[in-house]
Amino acid sequence: MQFSIFPLTGAILFPGLQLPLHMFEPRYRALVSEGAPLYDVGCVGKISDVEALDDGRYNLVLDGESRFRVIRELDVATPFRQVEGELIAEDGDEVLSGIERAGFEREARRFADAQGYAVEWDAVAQLDDQSLINGVSQIAPFDAASKQALLEAPDLAARCELLIQLMYFFGRQNGTDDRVTLQ
Repeated sequence: MQFSIFPLTGAILFPGLQLPLHMFEPRYRALVSEGAPLYDVGCVGKISDVEALDDGRYNLVLDGESRFRVIRELDVATPFRQVEGELIAEDGDEVLSGIERAGFEREARRFADAQGYAVEWDAVAQLDDQSLINGVSQIAPFDAASKQALLEAPDLAARCELLIQLMYFFGRQNGTDDRVTLQ
């Protein structure tokens, strides 16, 4: 399959989630991102909402459709990058074990408390496992490499385990500040 890509450092999209973007630079308006790294795994995003602004900028919302693996970058004449890729088959019904879910929620509470985040834990408890793990992976204040590693995790259980490790590692104070700021 051929994909037009928009590699933007620090912006990670996961299947089943949305990512709002504000397209303001001319190169981004044409979906160009010169010099941004191209990783082996990405997420196909479908534009679900577009707001064209009077000055030519756009506000977009992308819906995450499926992860894909890059086979090769294509040499194209278009102003935006393109790749040949293959969709990564995912088990849409994959769930965590009760122990995995409890371990994640325990570390998430510790992390949120350490960061001073206000979380509606009753609402969190209502989320299905994929929405919870992918959602936290997308919005957590981790650096781009950590988020990319989460996207590349082979399955939900592996992503959950990595997320627990990242919250544990990054949730510890460094002695100079009370909060993690990695982006």
